[in-house]
Amino acid sequence: MRNALQSGDKYTPDDVDIVSKETVFKGFFEMVQFRFKHKRFEGGWSSVIDREMFVRGEAAAMLPYDPVRDQVVLIEQIRVGALEHENPWQVEIVAGIVDKQESIEELVCREAVEEAGVDVKNLVPITRYYPSSGGCNERISVFVGHVDATQASGVHGLESEGEDIRVSVVSRAQAYQMIESGEIENGASIIALQWLQLNYQKLKQQW
Repeated sequence: MRNALQSGDKYTPDDVDIVSKETVFKGFFEMVQFRFKHKRFEGGWSSVIDREMFVRGEAAAMLPYDPVRDQVVLIEQIRVGALEHENPWQVEIVAGIVDKQESIEELVCREAVEEAGVDVKNLVPITRYYPSSGGCNERISVFVGHVDATQASGVHGLESEGEDIRVSVVSRAQAYQMIESGEIENGASIIALQWLQLNYQKLKQQW
């Protein structure tokens, strides 16, 4: 039996034994089923675990911020995950899934044009996180981007993807109040706006 993991040590993918991996559904998204074992913190191996995983992969989100006017650009669109809750139309920041031969930075700059009609002058990375690693492999990189908020208005999105996206420009302070009131419920948007609230003065000096 393996000795218990010592304090400060970390396991790696080599400490997981994937018994099988099978695609059980493939539509707009994909679902796979894993059977795996893993080493335990107190030593030895777990029994075989069965888990379904929702496949989304790498994604990125960006908060468009105008440091001159101290304004942010927000978007609003219908979301299937919120259809049975209070408001299916969610207020969010620009985001997309990496599905082309492009970098994450290129992705958010392209999405800024497609979803909000704004060009990004500079990007600053904020963080990277798993929104729901218990059942989904999506990992989101979050950025703040330097934009001219006067470019942002109207309705955007790709008809080929069924997108119907309304753009709005609000002050940084008003956007933060939308978090406190619960109007903004999207995780990446909350993270980005909270980061901006702590770092906007530094950004203004930097940009």
